[in-house]
Amino acid sequence: MQCRETWAQLLKEANLLVANEPILADLAAKTITRHECLRTALATLIAEQLGNPMITASTLQPLFLEVLENDDVVLAACFDLTATRDRDSACHDLITPFLYYKGYQAIQSYRLASVLWHQGREELALFIQNRVSSIFDVDIHPAAKIGKGILLDHATGVVIGETAVVADNVSIMQSVTLGGTGKEDGDRHPKIGEGVLIGPGCKILGNIEVGRCSKIAAGSVVLKPVPARSLVTGVPAKVVGTVDDCMPSIEMDQQLDS
Repeated sequence: MQCRETWAQLLKEANLLVANEPILADLAAKTITRHECLRTALATLIAEQLGNPMITASTLQPLFLEVLENDDVVLAACFDLTATRDRDSACHDLITPFLYYKGYQAIQSYRLASVLWHQGREELALFIQNRVSSIFDVDIHPAAKIGKGILLDHATGVVIGETAVVADNVSIMQSVTLGGTGKEDGDRHPKIGEGVLIGPGCKILGNIEVGRCSKIAAGSVVLKPVPARSLVTGVPAKVVGTVDDCMPSIEMDQQLDS
């Protein structure tokens, strides 16, 4: 039901786009209005973005269609799309992030690469990771585990490492790193709980847990575990208060005194 409603609204907005700006009719047709569902539209959109002269969009599109037979991947794409519309104050519809927001397109590209990685097609997954990094300036390892309802706002400079885990309904601003602390092997990246808001420029390093519904203030460097519902700031970061918001990632209030 969620995906059917999302797709119906996206089609409606695409038809309105064509009526208001006919020069974009071919773009709308190729990526939305010619399609019967979000699955085929998304496969085409991401293939067109990631294709290059060596591995073309026409080669990638059927591969992505096959991956998107996984209903969980399509459902996550739906939740990511509505999350972007609902949380980004500059966004008031679904078609804008679908067509133009590199954060949304980067996370969907990661989801495709992740399926391939777990199918044992690691080289192909790494090719997609490389293309996403080159095109969108977003570097997400395909082995990372990322839930649904994710907002990558602006997204430039986001890095998410191989063993990172990001729960549902997390909002991540630009220039955020979920990284390791050196050359250690094994499980070495952060675990981000549900509903966390990570402000611009934050660096969360090491195999540490950030508890659910916490808020990490802009520019913080987090090196130690964060309890649930904590307000964290500083270099190195310290807990400076508690969070009253039901879910900071949805409220999107980055004020320290809120």
